[in-house]
Amino acid sequence: MFTKILIANRGEIACRVIKSARKMGIRTVAIYSDADKQALHVQMADEAVHIGPPPANQSYIVIDKVMEAIKSSGAEAVHPGYGFLSENAKFAEALSEVGVAFVGPPKGAIEKMGDKITSKKIAQEAGVSTVPGYMGLIEDADEAVKISGEIGYPVMLKASAGGGGKGMRIAWNDEEAREGFQSSKNEAANSFGDDRIFIEKFVTQPRHIEIQVLCDAHGNGIYLGERECSIQRRNQKVVEEAPSPFLDEATRKAMGEQAVALAQAVGYTSAGTVEFIVDGDKNFYFLEMNTRLQVEHPVTELITGVDLVEQMIRIANGEALTISQSDVTLTGWAIENRLYAEDPYRGFLPSIGRLTRYRPPAEVAAGPLLDNDKWHGDAESGPAAVRNDTGVYEGGEISMYYDPMIAKLCTWAPTRAEAVEAMRVALDSFEVEGIGHNLPFLSAVMDHPKFISGDMTTAFIAEEYPDGFDGVELPESELLRIAAACAAMHRVAEIRRARVSGRMDNHERKVGSEWNVRLQGQSYDVTVAADQDGSTVTFEDGAELRVSGAWTPGDQLAEMTVAGAPLVLKVGKVSGGFRIRTRGADLKVHVRTPRQAELARKMPEKLPPDTSKMLLCPMPGLVVKMNVAVGDEVQDGQALCTIEAMKMENILRAERKGVVSKINASAGDSLAVDDVIMEFE
Repeated sequence: MFTKILIANRGEIACRVIKSARKMGIRTVAIYSDADKQALHVQMADEAVHIGPPPANQSYIVIDKVMEAIKSSGAEAVHPGYGFLSENAKFAEALSEVGVAFVGPPKGAIEKMGDKITSKKIAQEAGVSTVPGYMGLIEDADEAVKISGEIGYPVMLKASAGGGGKGMRIAWNDEEAREGFQSSKNEAANSFGDDRIFIEKFVTQPRHIEIQVLCDAHGNGIYLGERECSIQRRNQKVVEEAPSPFLDEATRKAMGEQAVALAQAVGYTSAGTVEFIVDGDKNFYFLEMNTRLQVEHPVTELITGVDLVEQMIRIANGEALTISQSDVTLTGWAIENRLYAEDPYRGFLPSIGRLTRYRPPAEVAAGPLLDNDKWHGDAESGPAAVRNDTGVYEGGEISMYYDPMIAKLCTWAPTRAEAVEAMRVALDSFEVEGIGHNLPFLSAVMDHPKFISGDMTTAFIAEEYPDGFDGVELPESELLRIAAACAAMHRVAEIRRARVSGRMDNHERKVGSEWNVRLQGQSYDVTVAADQDGSTVTFEDGAELRVSGAWTPGDQLAEMTVAGAPLVLKVGKVSGGFRIRTRGADLKVHVRTPRQAELARKMPEKLPPDTSKMLLCPMPGLVVKMNVAVGDEVQDGQALCTIEAMKMENILRAERKGVVSKINASAGDSLAVDDVIMEFE
């Protein structure tokens, strides 16, 4: 076995590989750019080597720099993680030439299957059903428009070397095809060093289901079930689960066997993923093969008990698989939510900055596998598991140079309903401050009827949130529970304030039992009766809710039990009450005495400033292009400028007709959130 492995990656996946290597007794070497000097993966590794400036195209994807790090560290093998050089055949070849093992497939398999165009041709030749499209290289935007028209809109423009949603655009007409072609090329060049683009038919209402395969160099190949990855935003997966709530055993077997056959046809070794789109009749079509470890691999590990990173390392060491297909058992259900540094209230635009607070829920070991530990409990009644794969820590920074993923939060339970409920509690318990993040949106998805039913497609987010995400309106039953909890918490806080030292004589403050709670536009008059075990909160109609739990004024997380059910609240302070975040809602909860509530109703509402005649920068980023000049008349939907952030190009468009009166930025400028880019008459 290897004694030292270099991880040619960063962040969460580098930390994940280090965990398995450490378990196997293998020393690890991290590489890092200037931006990652204090990163978690650098701290976790046994050694670390600096490789250059922050941009990936000057550090992490520069083969010569990575090779120098390998040589200086004496590493015997390299795990590439995902992204960066993980599917780069030249990198695999460079390692082979110096006798260093690549923890991944051989160069030939990468070339055949890692390239999206070549893989589709091979699949077609092998008789695999594929999505209609143009597999040749496309020279310019005019040709892209012509090909798109021949295929028939809508079409998908994809980077040949792409992955992770980078370099992908959906076009519904000629203008979008022309515009999307250039943006896809730019993103592909910046992310992968390869700007080749191909076009395929965009199949509406599909499910995205993928098969995990493992193949060794001794002719053995197995599949480890499927992953449902249909909930995506901008072609980037957000929620994954295993198994799929849609597949039956016969379809699973057919897809799995086809995936293994395809992998073995190209001499594939290591872990790999074959992706399919599946229609409502369970017909499946090959999309592509990812010749690397997938971001969402933990859900497969959680239901199978197989450590995929360990298997990759053993296969790279020349070992034969010790697992046969008959050994693969899918136990229970696993859900993964990707926590991104994206602000859902600003159209999911990237958010960067320092993590002033980062407190994931406690990891709980249960299920077939958690954090690489075997579990042999009762699959029918075992407890839920919580796993959090991350590459950040409290006080660390989210950089503008890399992918915005912060963590992958996973839960496992014997049933899907239990796994979803465990995820709801885990999301509510996850504390992140200092940046915008998508925790509220993830919570909303977990409560959405379509997700709960399992009846979703890749169009889920576009269909259910067509105007973006602006928070959650909680049902009356949940508002009552929150109101009861806040009334009990406010009473505790008032008692503490009443006991402050240094009071004036004869000014003893008494805390009453009657309160008014106002939240989400609703007002409730309540009476709080406290005892040693908690409080009983009585509403005007006589309904009583029992509240218990451990919360002390100043705590930012309240883990309560209300009406016999758990209620986890993130708690902040606002004048006269709390800022409460739970189940995707962000609420201002005011708890007042009856007299205070009466006076508050007479106060005028404060209105936000008028920014209707300004274009504000929605996220920190770099101005790539200005499309208009002072004096130009613009139309609704017209492109005004392009902002690049976290390797993605974002086109900002006019919301209405107007005339540009002032421009405050130009190409090459770095902008912060809410900087005024231009103004209109």
